[in-house]
Amino acid sequence: MVLNANAVPRNLTLAITGASGSVYAVEILKALEADVRVARVNLVISDSALRVLAEELEIRGRADLVERLLGRSSNKIEQQGEGNIGANIASGSYPSDGMVVLPCSMGTLAGIANGMASNLIERAADVCLKERRPLLLCVRETPFNRIHLRNMQLASDAGAVIFPVMPTLYNKPQSTSEMALQFVQRVLAHIGLPQAGAYQWGEEG
Repeated sequence: MVLNANAVPRNLTLAITGASGSVYAVEILKALEADVRVARVNLVISDSALRVLAEELEIRGRADLVERLLGRSSNKIEQQGEGNIGANIASGSYPSDGMVVLPCSMGTLAGIANGMASNLIERAADVCLKERRPLLLCVRETPFNRIHLRNMQLASDAGAVIFPVMPTLYNKPQSTSEMALQFVQRVLAHIGLPQAGAYQWGEEG
């Protein structure tokens, strides 16, 4: 599901879950913060994601988490509690332009695919599906078992886009951050936010 080229998303939801790949979460946060077309980002970070952030980036706890991930404060990004099922993004009446789950764990995928809505991430995703809004699930696991594949099919049939975390190599990235940024740029382009400087196959140079 891709936004109409003439419709600019200004209110997005970003969920970070407990799969490996914290560097992707940091890069998409930075890109959304810098993009003047985005007015607001509702950020939901799962408890499991906090554990991964601590392991991979040595960033611990929820206090001032956005500021520590970005390296500065943000008036655009509002952090929501995973257990707050009464949050704005839990309702279809709230004007959201779409949601990205990056990285998306297999547990989160299962909850979304089967309509569990047991926490704010799953509920916000469920709202996107019922309201026919863009929902990108950037799944991160290997290898996939049959349950994973079945859940991806269920989510896709319900209207989600399965956007596996598969970094490109043809652009010859020189660091993990550069590799993550290229992937993030592809994700954002898919929801109608093409990024300046994004690598395109066939370009000279």
